[in-house]
Amino acid sequence: MNMLDLDGPVLETVEMHTCGEPTRIVTKGYPKLQGTLLQQRRQAKEQYDHLRRRLMLEPRGHADMYGAILIQETELVSSDEADIGVLFCHCEGYSQMCGHGTIALGRFLIDTDDLTIFPRRKQVQFSAADRTASLNLHAPCGLVRVIVPTTSDGSKADGSRPVSFVSVPSFATALGRSLPIKDRDAWLALTGRGPPHAVTIDIAYGGAFYALVSVEELGLGDRLQELDFDTTKKIAMIIKQSVVETYPDLCQHQSLSSDQCGLYSVIIMDKETGRPSKDTVGAELGLCMFANGQIDRSPTGSGVTARVAAAYGAGKRKLTDKWTYHSLVSHLNNGSGAFLASIAEEVTITTAARNTTSAVTVLVEGQAFYLGKSSFISEREDTLGRGFLL
Repeated sequence: MNMLDLDGPVLETVEMHTCGEPTRIVTKGYPKLQGTLLQQRRQAKEQYDHLRRRLMLEPRGHADMYGAILIQETELVSSDEADIGVLFCHCEGYSQMCGHGTIALGRFLIDTDDLTIFPRRKQVQFSAADRTASLNLHAPCGLVRVIVPTTSDGSKADGSRPVSFVSVPSFATALGRSLPIKDRDAWLALTGRGPPHAVTIDIAYGGAFYALVSVEELGLGDRLQELDFDTTKKIAMIIKQSVVETYPDLCQHQSLSSDQCGLYSVIIMDKETGRPSKDTVGAELGLCMFANGQIDRSPTGSGVTARVAAAYGAGKRKLTDKWTYHSLVSHLNNGSGAFLASIAEEVTITTAARNTTSAVTVLVEGQAFYLGKSSFISEREDTLGRGFLL
């Protein structure tokens, strides 16, 4: 290794998955960034995006890869509000929030005893009564509280029990809104309804903005698992672009900068499919497509948060309700990997229009597991190794 002509640092990672969705956690080798968390994210984009490409794209990654870059110092860490920061990344760029990644990080951060990776590990709060550790994660969307089940002495995570997190305040900006679809973009099932072409959607924020649409609205079938992936992906991208063009004001947040706002993902929901897990009052299936058509294998933690917020806004979810959220992976694997979610608290926030509105914080539970460790290099003459997608 020492004799190779390397182009950039050796990047060490821990590989995990949450319901089959990967999280590649960068533990060593990434350059030290400066400033606030958002300034560090900007620096990562402008100066070190080639490292994201190497880790997320082929031949080391793939179109549906996800990653987490640990940030040991942020403004909220300095003020003792957070224990550590993170930048989430994927094949297209960087995201505001990642629920499945947060669940994986929670377990990993409790398991590590390397203080160069997690300097505040010994300061994490431990409850002997319920054998859990609580840590605060500074994500670009804000502060996320993570609760990790542990062994009896709190030294390691207990992988047999789910990790949970409490979201940032989440809310719906549109419920039952008609979304016009341009004639040139209308798919066959939609044109059969006659003009004007439109689908009904909700838009909600759960750390990122989501467009939520029922499977019946697409006209391709009543059950999500029956849909063709390629067709569904194209339709999701049409809906995403239509929201961007028609309702950009509904994807804004008063507390976020302009480059943090905008529609992140489209989730197609099948509320008639899915087996409820124990101690939940209902279940539903969802397919999340984010970035440039990436398909989330997990139920999508921030997407689940947005769906709970939308159900709450529509008066369809009570504080005491716990719901099961399936992805296609968990649904087809006897419920293994499903997320459970419930409202943690009702809060009041100020919207982008400077109005006050009701919102909720949401408790999301799920399990993450280890896959291995990796050390990634890049040889100077390897142009393909810089990252590509087929």
